[in-house]
Amino acid sequence: MRKIPILATLVVLVAATIMVSLGLWQLQRLHRKEALLAHYAQARSNAEEVLWPRDEAAQTDLLYRHARLTCEGVTEHSSMAGRNASGESGAAQTARCMLPDGAKALVVLGWSRQPNAAANWQGGIVHGVIAPGPRLVANPPLDGLEANAIPDPSEIPNNHFSYAIQWFFFAATALVIYVLAVMKRARG
Repeated sequence: MRKIPILATLVVLVAATIMVSLGLWQLQRLHRKEALLAHYAQARSNAEEVLWPRDEAAQTDLLYRHARLTCEGVTEHSSMAGRNASGESGAAQTARCMLPDGAKALVVLGWSRQPNAAANWQGGIVHGVIAPGPRLVANPPLDGLEANAIPDPSEIPNNHFSYAIQWFFFAATALVIYVLAVMKRARG
């Protein structure tokens, strides 16, 4: 009977340990993501409007909340891919706004089939929902545009459980292949 290869055994055990660790890490991320999604869902259901947050941490904490801001002037008009309230693809019309304190904010004015359809909007009070980016998605839409799809935290993927299962499967596969190789080596 041949000896068990020490170096190969160590390599497989280290690799399997790393894969199991990655699976456990994904399970930890799953729990954090579930808590974050619950926070976002609660924020979305809160109808109380807040002022547009000035700092990045507050913007992240208030994602999916109803908010308002005053756009003193527009420094740039643009568009990005977006969906309207009916789910049709098109162009989300955006404006980079100068706020009263000199800060800037990105506002999604509304939706159209054509890019740069809202180049005439020059500012005012905007009501909407804080979306990732961060940006304020106007609700109601501005400048005669159609309504954008309202940001929904349920659209954020939460696939950490499937990633964890994959890592555990990879570890088990590595161990099974190793055992089969050692058994074949012992026979031959």
